Amino acid sequence: MSHRMDSRSRSNRRRARWAAVCAGLALSLTVGAHGEAATSDTPPPPRPLGQVLDVTAALAGGLLHPEAPPAGSNDWSCRPSRKHPRPVVLLHGSAANAFNNWSMLSPWLKRQGYCVFAPNYGGPPGSPFQATGPIPAAARQVARYVDRVLKATGARQVDIVGHSQGGGPTPRWYLRFEGGTNPGHPKRNKVRRLVALAPPNHGGNVSGIGTLTTQLGLDPAVSAVVGQAFSDQMVGSEMNRKLDKDGDTQPGVHYTVIVTRYDEFATPYRNTFLTAGPGAKVRNILIQRICKEDYSEHLSLAYDTNAAQLVSNALDPKHAKPVRCGLVLPVLGG
Repeated sequence: MSHRMDSRSRSNRRRARWAAVCAGLALSLTVGAHGEAATSDTPPPPRPLGQVLDVTAALAGGLLHPEAPPAGSNDWSCRPSRKHPRPVVLLHGSAANAFNNWSMLSPWLKRQGYCVFAPNYGGPPGSPFQATGPIPAAARQVARYVDRVLKATGARQVDIVGHSQGGGPTPRWYLRFEGGTNPGHPKRNKVRRLVALAPPNHGGNVSGIGTLTTQLGLDPAVSAVVGQAFSDQMVGSEMNRKLDKDGDTQPGVHYTVIVTRYDEFATPYRNTFLTAGPGAKVRNILIQRICKEDYSEHLSLAYDTNAAQLVSNALDPKHAKPVRCGLVLPVLGG
């Protein structure tokens, strides 16, 4: 009996610790909503050094509760406003999930008045490691999800904000091959804007590791362990050749690409840039050209308040605001 009570007590303490972490996450994501520095249309202010509870809690939450939506997302009763008529669909990166990728941007965009939706895709249900399967299959999942968002909200189009795979090959494949655009009638496109954070648009070599595995013919073996998305995103892959064959863009879509020179996965970072084709608009942004003290790398770009303002400006360029540059650290964000 004593042993069972001790075990139950330890379990209760673990639950209490997790509840405290989640409460801290909620507090860190909402702080400022009632303060002077944060308003409905400004990003959260840069965090003081060491204040990383939101990042660490998001990572922990994504592992322990991989199917939980990030705060502010997946309100299926949301109806777009006149100011923000297009819902925003957030697409996470490879081996990530919606919770750990979007626990900063999702609640912030919601506070601005957007209807925000954040699916898990490209992986086994319940796994914390999503977006590991073949890119075309992931794009088909995204297509079904966007259709569901359009039907639920009554909107005519959505905007997509994606990180890594979720900003590059998966949405681009959806736009080209899975009905996201209508090249003959661009006004009928289902997507108006694609805002991408560190997308491996033309393949990445993972700081040279991918070049080595490709040259040694090891990509299939690596993909057997980590998923087909690895091989699909290597420079020169069959998926990339097909995706890039007729150009980078689709008519009627506005593309914004936000990258960091310190990226360790989507390398070389210039491979992320797009070239506009007929009827499309592209803006390629190297964040260090705007904020010199931004040391974000691939992962932390989704927790970068400088990048957050660039995302906001891309979604609503008529009300763009200057970026209030702050120090951003690798991994931790800022």
